Amino acid sequence: MKVLGISGFENSVPFKKAHWPGLDEREYRISQGHDSAAALVIDGEIVAAAAEERFSRKKHTGDFPIRAIEYCLAEAGIRPADIDEMAHGFDYSPYKEMYSLDPITAEQYSQVFSREALLRDLQGVMPEFPAERFHAVNHHLAHAASAYFTSGWEECLVVVMDGMGEAHSATVYHAHDHRIDKLRAISANDSIGILYSVITLHLGFDFNSDEYKIMGLAPYGDPSHYRAFFDDAVKCLDGGRIQVPLLKMNTSRQDRETYGATRRYLEEHLLPHRPPDAEITDAHRDVAAALQACLDRAMLHVCRYFGRSTGLRRLAMAGGVALNCTANGHLLQSGAFDEIYVQPAAGDDGAALGAALWRASRIDRIRNVRMPVPFLGPAASDGDIDEALQHYQDRVTTVRFSSLRETCAEAARFIRDGRVIAWYRGRMEFGPRALGHRSILADPGHPEMRDRINAMVKMREAFRPFAPAVSSEQVQDWFEAPLGAEFPYMIMTVDVREQYRAALPAITHVNGSARVQTVSRTDNREFHTLLEEVGKTTGRQMVLNTSFNVKGQPIVNTPTEALETFLGTGIEYLFLEDTLVVRR
Repeated sequence: MKVLGISGFENSVPFKKAHWPGLDEREYRISQGHDSAAALVIDGEIVAAAAEERFSRKKHTGDFPIRAIEYCLAEAGIRPADIDEMAHGFDYSPYKEMYSLDPITAEQYSQVFSREALLRDLQGVMPEFPAERFHAVNHHLAHAASAYFTSGWEECLVVVMDGMGEAHSATVYHAHDHRIDKLRAISANDSIGILYSVITLHLGFDFNSDEYKIMGLAPYGDPSHYRAFFDDAVKCLDGGRIQVPLLKMNTSRQDRETYGATRRYLEEHLLPHRPPDAEITDAHRDVAAALQACLDRAMLHVCRYFGRSTGLRRLAMAGGVALNCTANGHLLQSGAFDEIYVQPAAGDDGAALGAALWRASRIDRIRNVRMPVPFLGPAASDGDIDEALQHYQDRVTTVRFSSLRETCAEAARFIRDGRVIAWYRGRMEFGPRALGHRSILADPGHPEMRDRINAMVKMREAFRPFAPAVSSEQVQDWFEAPLGAEFPYMIMTVDVREQYRAALPAITHVNGSARVQTVSRTDNREFHTLLEEVGKTTGRQMVLNTSFNVKGQPIVNTPTEALETFLGTGIEYLFLEDTLVVRR
């Protein structure tokens, strides 16, 4: 059984631009269907998955994921005709009547959200694919399937939180015996995810894109200065419910498209909006801190209630809000659950995977095992690397090593000496984090390293922290991690042990936390080998690990993109598999 899952709405932003011209360009991100992707499941196992942005080089694109589809099929060595089903990670058909009440929303349904619109996009690139094999899957159900069927648990609580699916912002499920039973849904009118995004926009960042920057800014602020505002803005009610009255202010069509009434209220009662290039002040930091504390409170309220009411001590999560590492860390520290699993591609790219898993589960038995590090994207062949190096031969020189161990030993020496290296190996990661195959690496013990990489390599805001990658064997030596805990997806924060914070300035955030990635020998062998060699030179099996890209660019996919980014930044050395690349 071969099931291909996809996500994204290609016509969503063009429709909004046609019907609401003249908006600020950032306001067009207040729309559905970004982060399109494709994922292939064959006989209950995940074979390949990738986001379209990695091929089109348009960050967060919602374009129909034809290149991601082509990659998945090529990876499996199959043709479109071999696909038994294709599944999309949204299903708006139950809401058709609601959209029909207004001419514009009726047109939006017809042109953007309907099965017919998706089939038009599909048939434009794959005209031979039979329409009867195309299925739509409820968005939150797709997210839930992506979490449950990769958790490795027979039974667990599943919580999905995001901005919104078709009509809801959070849904809670009891997953057991190959089933996913819905317990509660929270309306998009009470979306903590949307409120977080609206305030992200108000603080001068991008809606549906830059929420992680607010998470990084929050530890610099004092949440108490705006706590009263957020206590009123988000109500935690009995029965695990939440209410967000601010979002119910948007009654006109224009305000519903831009959250205009909510933003005017923020302007009058919170603080003036910040233009994107304006200085970040203490007030902005304090709002970010209070907003993050509000999200922590709401997520814990929902998860704890349903954990207690069901008696389930294992929690699986997905949805864009589940990418908030700080909230995940506080949930772990609360003790409300014995184990917490966050599906690593928790955003809407992961809905493609969930749609495929859900449809496959209705026909086949899914092999429900814990997802290893999600190296599900393309790998470069030796020929690809040689061709790229040939193109840049007048600008670089190369040294080839005979083994992985020799390559890692050389890279470790550079890291020890304070150099910044790029590390490109194997299959690309699926999801937003670089986990050791498309990474920029450095020594976390160098005091100036964070500012240096932010300014010269990543070209991003100076307040944003970097993450450590540490071997599973040493994680508890350096971090306040529960015994036996592993964090292979870089999706949860823990505290750096107090006695080592001064020694690890490049990865210790201002509040003493770190978004840690643990690296095991079993499912991330090559990166683990590198950490072993780093340990021999520095005494720590640990590196600073950040994604191999610059601000506004998707993570590199091909060797050519790796070389272009290397040559256009302050990265000092590049390793393409076992080849060291140095500027002439």
